Amino acid sequence: MITIAGLTRKLPQGKVVLKDIRGQLEAGAFIAVVGPSGSGKSTLLKCLALKDPWSGGEYLFDGQNLLKAGMLAKWKARRKMAYLEQKPILYEKKTALKNVLIGAIGQVPWFRRVTGMVRNDDYMGAMETLESVGLIDRAHQHAEKLSGGERQRVAIARAIAHGAELLFADEPVSGLDPHSQEDIMDRLKKICKEKRTTIVVAMHRLELAEKFADEIWGLKDGQIELKVRGRRLTGAEKARLS
Repeated sequence: MITIAGLTRKLPQGKVVLKDIRGQLEAGAFIAVVGPSGSGKSTLLKCLALKDPWSGGEYLFDGQNLLKAGMLAKWKARRKMAYLEQKPILYEKKTALKNVLIGAIGQVPWFRRVTGMVRNDDYMGAMETLESVGLIDRAHQHAEKLSGGERQRVAIARAIAHGAELLFADEPVSGLDPHSQEDIMDRLKKICKEKRTTIVVAMHRLELAEKFADEIWGLKDGQIELKVRGRRLTGAEKARLS
């Protein structure tokens, strides 16, 4: 279990964008972070993924406060995390399979990223992961020819293939058609349950959060306005986030 206590993020100019965020991330949990634009959803995910610095608080990871830990402990924690951008950054001239094999920057040794050298077990694992996200038939298609939904699934496969235990996805269904949005959310949900991966998704579409999330965190003005188990929100709860 990961515990977040008093997470605060203050910009250099003094503006507080996150204030006293508290919560727990359990193995296999699917958490949706919702709220209006500018509420701090993306910043929260970046802080949890250790991409943005914390101005205060505690981040208890495997019983250790990462904010006071050394570089080695932070490096080990980052190895267990994956961060998915709204628009996945892929190697456009390489196939979906090669993108999964090479992995995200920092997840594999530099010489393998440059040369594309892989082991047989890596190859089989990548193919199995592509199959799990419904892309086995697109494995040898270049990334530049994949649709938006397919690119997002490649990014998900890449993270899972390289052993991510924590997956932070920033608006993973934004800009996709309704069918692709449902498909991506459904696959993320299955990954949670089958692989016990903890997934935190920032999103605008409240109805998708209600349908797929185990827990919904509602952000407003950088603070947790509400926190409920996955269900349809009441009119009063929705009003609190407007």
